[in-house]
Amino acid sequence: MTAVAEFAGTVKNFYRETAVDQLLILAWFIETHQKKTNFDAVHLRQCFKEAGLDAPDMSVYLPRLAAKKPPQVIKDRSSYRLASGTRRALDARLGADHVKIAVVSTLTNLPNQIPNLEEREFLNEALNCYKVKAFRACIVMTWNLTYSHLAHWIFSDSDRVVNLNIGLNSKFPKKNLMIKERSDLDLLKEFEFIDALRASNLIEKNTHQILKDKLGRRNMAAHPSRVQINQHQADDMITDLIMNVVLKLEF
Repeated sequence: MTAVAEFAGTVKNFYRETAVDQLLILAWFIETHQKKTNFDAVHLRQCFKEAGLDAPDMSVYLPRLAAKKPPQVIKDRSSYRLASGTRRALDARLGADHVKIAVVSTLTNLPNQIPNLEEREFLNEALNCYKVKAFRACIVMTWNLTYSHLAHWIFSDSDRVVNLNIGLNSKFPKKNLMIKERSDLDLLKEFEFIDALRASNLIEKNTHQILKDKLGRRNMAAHPSRVQINQHQADDMITDLIMNVVLKLEF
């Protein structure tokens, strides 16, 4: 799904609007989210297409909107920009969701960056939870994906397994464990696995801190409590773990 389609889906009744209102909303998207100072007929037609709509006749609509009194768009040589009054009205209507839309667009693009198809599909399911505001489920699934990725990463290289055992016996000598295969990780608590990774220098200090913080958040989200779990916490969980762990530790 493109960023335009994601945006259109967040605008209440967008697909019931008149062609003029859809045009102005998409022009606002171009200026606000795509950071363009102006737009033309070609750009708008592409936005309509990505939103799954047939574009109106731009050669008629744009000059008509520019000729209105007051004008809704301003002609600037071969392109147009929203008139200030139109822009302010759309800011008031759509601006409250500005950050949310931008974040959803960023998150939607994350799965395509993951080469492993199983992990990509799992992240898509986590994002489906996010989109319906099931933030606790989204946080738990994102952690599960990350932990699974770490395990795959370790066992994709025999030297990493050796180093993990060195770190494990250094950090937790009383456990007297030897990790030989992935199922052996079940003998460790999640925080022990993370600490062993750091003790063996398999991950750097900042990555270790990210994992510790996000494990704590997963624990809060996974158990009934009066703690509020909101969108911003889910945003941070997804972007931090996917960008700083999953995409950086390749196997």
